[in-house]
Amino acid sequence: MKRTAAALAFSLLAMPAAAQTTLRVGLIADPNMLDPAQSGSVFERVIFSALCDKLVDLDADLRFTPQLATAWAWGDDGRSLTLTLREGVRFHDGTAMDAAAVKLNLDRYREARESRRKTELASVTAVEVVDARTVRLVLKAPDAPLLAVLADRAGMMMSPTAIAALGDRIHTNPVCAGPFAFVRRVAQEVIELRKFPEYWDAGRIHVDRVEYRPIPDGTVRLVNLRAGQLDLIERVAPNDVAAVERDRTLRLIAGPAMAYQTLSINVGAGERAKGPLGSDPRVRAALEASIDRAVINQVALEGQFIPSNQFEPPGSTFAAPARPVPPRDVARARALLREAGHARVAFELAVTNSPVERQVAEMIQAMAAEAGFDIAIRATESAAMVAATRRGDYDAAIAIWSGRPDPDGNIAIWLQCDGFVNWGKYCNPRLDALLAQARGVTGIPQRQALYRAAAEVWMEDRPHLVLYHHKGIWASRAAVTGFAAHPDGLMRLQDVRVAR
Repeated sequence: MKRTAAALAFSLLAMPAAAQTTLRVGLIADPNMLDPAQSGSVFERVIFSALCDKLVDLDADLRFTPQLATAWAWGDDGRSLTLTLREGVRFHDGTAMDAAAVKLNLDRYREARESRRKTELASVTAVEVVDARTVRLVLKAPDAPLLAVLADRAGMMMSPTAIAALGDRIHTNPVCAGPFAFVRRVAQEVIELRKFPEYWDAGRIHVDRVEYRPIPDGTVRLVNLRAGQLDLIERVAPNDVAAVERDRTLRLIAGPAMAYQTLSINVGAGERAKGPLGSDPRVRAALEASIDRAVINQVALEGQFIPSNQFEPPGSTFAAPARPVPPRDVARARALLREAGHARVAFELAVTNSPVERQVAEMIQAMAAEAGFDIAIRATESAAMVAATRRGDYDAAIAIWSGRPDPDGNIAIWLQCDGFVNWGKYCNPRLDALLAQARGVTGIPQRQALYRAAAEVWMEDRPHLVLYHHKGIWASRAAVTGFAAHPDGLMRLQDVRVAR
């Protein structure tokens, strides 16, 4: 028996709508600029991993893998990099993701007033459209870290149509080519994304919406997870690991991470750099001698992390084994202060407003007091701290860097004279020369020697005191499956499912 059109329409209306699955994620902080060009912290990168695909991605072993580009090849002289683009990709507004779009994005990163990617792409002198699916980057010199750069914010593509409409306000409505599209943002409350049905890898996306909720307090994040108000939380506090493991309704997800915590010192940014800490490396050496990284790890971090004094993890390819983590030496710290002409030195230490970072700061405060330092702690929200450090309004600040697979992305960004997060305006031409040499060679032994020579320079000047390397520690409801910790610390939502 045939059904009339009206009857068929009625039956369709009567059918229940397909269930919409929402993944609710608890973040440690509210991200700042949702624009890869203007972004300056790890917190935006967490959102970008769902919103903005990159030209190149990293797998769990930190090997480069295709994403928006399916292949790449260096020129014979190392002075060009040719990318083959994935066919048929569209941005969330329907604009084609082709070679012209890639050129526009890369040129914006290289040239726009608002861009913070200029240093990362400084080796690129031109971006050429070969054909609709091929782009060639012309380089002024070989640049070994460039692939790693394209696997991060400088490789994230945004819609040319949206850029033309919004310019440097693109962060208010970012339009990319990732698995999820932007819906809305309420500052300090929520960022909402929805599944993009035309995503090139849509078969691996199994949730319809994602809600990111900034909750700085780790205890509150965990309480919300247990109460079912969240499905997944980042950065479980080390002292909560055992409790999560005992809770059958939850799942702990942990793995190695590239991220590290560092203490940045203002050595050249304005008036606040002129105090004893900023102006005298002996005072900075005294501060380092006053702290015990191993004790900080055991007490504040429950032994979960890795004490470190370098941007590269201990034992890794580009670490400097001749400069191991120094032991605490209060007598040496006092002697160094006396040599510098000071009985006591006072300064302010800025930290983000999270319990773990405050505890780390308080331990440094107590340890350093025994050596002659009077430290005042200023705890603020992450965006406020980054804004203050960027304008040089700080003495010292504890900050996280999510880590990069190439050492240039862990060192030059902080310490090169024009590094994009060189808040303290440290500048040593000898160090810049070593970093430039390291970018120009691809052989591991040659690069090892250069980065170890670079470590000898900056570890004597001490514009930064690296404190420890992280491990990625996440927790989810047991109903969440398919999520895995990644060494870059970002949330990849491919293959993630949520049972309701």
